[in-house]
Amino acid sequence: MIMPIYAYGQPVLRKETEDIEKNHPELEKLIADMWETMYNAKGVGLAAPQVGLGIRLFLVDTVQMQEEGEEEKGIKKVFINATILEESGKEWAYEEGCLSIPDIRADVMRQPTIKIEYYDENFKLQEEEFEGVNARVIQHEYDHVDGILFTEHLKPLKKRLLKRRLEKIRTGQIAPEYRMKFNHAGRR
Repeated sequence: MIMPIYAYGQPVLRKETEDIEKNHPELEKLIADMWETMYNAKGVGLAAPQVGLGIRLFLVDTVQMQEEGEEEKGIKKVFINATILEESGKEWAYEEGCLSIPDIRADVMRQPTIKIEYYDENFKLQEEEFEGVNARVIQHEYDHVDGILFTEHLKPLKKRLLKRRLEKIRTGQIAPEYRMKFNHAGRR
């Protein structure tokens, strides 16, 4: 089932989330619905707060970002109760976007390598290291479960330049290509 994506301005996007238990109700269905929602919106990652849930769950699929023949360099994973253990390397800029903030993209500085501990969709504990674009997408989605949006990483001037566009998103004065839930009654 395709779920509405919560738009910039929704309080759930700014809240730190709660860990979930192995027996979380209908977890398998929720994960399947989140994959469907993410692909419908042409995303490469989706966190539970973006569908209105304050839980530590996010999905990442960077396989679709890879060049033809290089798909094995990407990842398609579910991250439950994730903790970034280490970030390393020289920060690098990369243009990021967000399904909760449609039509806005900006360079964000992040470290290129992370070590992360998480439970997979079978609630099996994993510890892995990721780098490059894989690490970046994980960091972006991880920020969501900590109540942080990519716009918070931007320089003050860039934030000021985006203020009017962000307000239009917050108030639903946009026409996204996928279902969204805005911070007021009466819109999709």
